[in-house]
Amino acid sequence: MIKINLLRVRKPPRKFGVRKEILVLIFSLVVLVVCLIGIQWIFNREREETLAQIAKTEAEIARYKSLAEEFKKAKENQRILQEKLNIINTLRKEKSTPARVLDQLCIDKPEKIYFESVKKDGSRVGIEGVALDDETVANFMTNLRKSKIFKNVDLIVSEQIELSKIKLKKFILSCEIVLM
Repeated sequence: MIKINLLRVRKPPRKFGVRKEILVLIFSLVVLVVCLIGIQWIFNREREETLAQIAKTEAEIARYKSLAEEFKKAKENQRILQEKLNIINTLRKEKSTPARVLDQLCIDKPEKIYFESVKKDGSRVGIEGVALDDETVANFMTNLRKSKIFKNVDLIVSEQIELSKIKLKKFILSCEIVLM
């Protein structure tokens, strides 16, 4: 007689499933490590690029600082040269002033006056001299006032002195020069 086993036969549990899980776990760990290495590599590359960009920027800053220093030096030199040019132009304008002043004094001076000193202090001129009388000093002051070079002609001192038994008038005048 034939026996037919209708019951299912129990097969022993396979160890293949555990092996499969271990292989999946190992594969997952390898993939995870590869991903972490890839991420680390990307971060390192970005870090190197950032450091290179920082170094480049610092080099540009250093270059611009040196350019700024050169610019400051050039500006300072330009300012110094402009001051020198201004001084030269002022001297050129004023170089003929003493000659004009002395020429005008000689033109306006009456015959009965002689000068002891003429002093210039800025735009003011002090004139010390001796005249024969007060009328001569007054004429001289009038002539100076009429001239185009002098203004604000003032008599500071007028005193009588005696020289070789001759009575003379010593005077000190102050006036301003009008620069043209």
